Amino acid sequence: MSRRRTLGTKKKVALLVSAAAVAGGGAFVMAGTSNAAQSPQTAAESTVCQGLATALGNNQRFIEGQRSAPDAQSAARIANREAVIAQIKVQQEASGCAVGESAQDSQAAAGQPSQAASASQAPPAGNAASGQQVCNGSTVTLSGEAGAPAASSNQFPAGTKLKVTNLDNNKSTTVEVTSVSGSCALLNNAAFEQVREPGKFLIRRALIEKVG
Repeated sequence: MSRRRTLGTKKKVALLVSAAAVAGGGAFVMAGTSNAAQSPQTAAESTVCQGLATALGNNQRFIEGQRSAPDAQSAARIANREAVIAQIKVQQEASGCAVGESAQDSQAAAGQPSQAASASQAPPAGNAASGQQVCNGSTVTLSGEAGAPAASSNQFPAGTKLKVTNLDNNKSTTVEVTSVSGSCALLNNAAFEQVREPGKFLIRRALIEKVG
């Protein structure tokens, strides 16, 4: 009888050790996952993060411009863009990106020629004729703003119509410029959804045309 109890006890101990080993393995896996989560990707490591950093930088540049040359609507515009920046940071965190990382120069961030270099080779975009390609070399990202499809620009006045084509998937959208931004063509969320590739927040190969 005593021997049976001893064997039963040994079996229970063996089962407990096995369970502990499994639990330990699970804890190790969870720890590894936690450590990975603590190492967010940078814009240089991820196209998604680069797009979000560019969008953040564009909005920061817009705010800087409004503060350096304010008008009667600047306070409202700044408040709106600050809300957009907050939403972009939420998207950065959800995408595993470094929260708050900003690319102040969208062309430099994407490895494209600067607008200054492009301007020396072509007439100012604002003076382009209807149907002419503009903003050569520019990347396109989103502003984070809601509403019907629209764009903002630092080169075209409100009311200008731009056709933006994503050359990576041949999707196009024609939108009206409704506000000022820190880049040639910055699409709001609805417009960007019409031309984006799944999971990407940056269009590297964009064709931008003035159509009205």
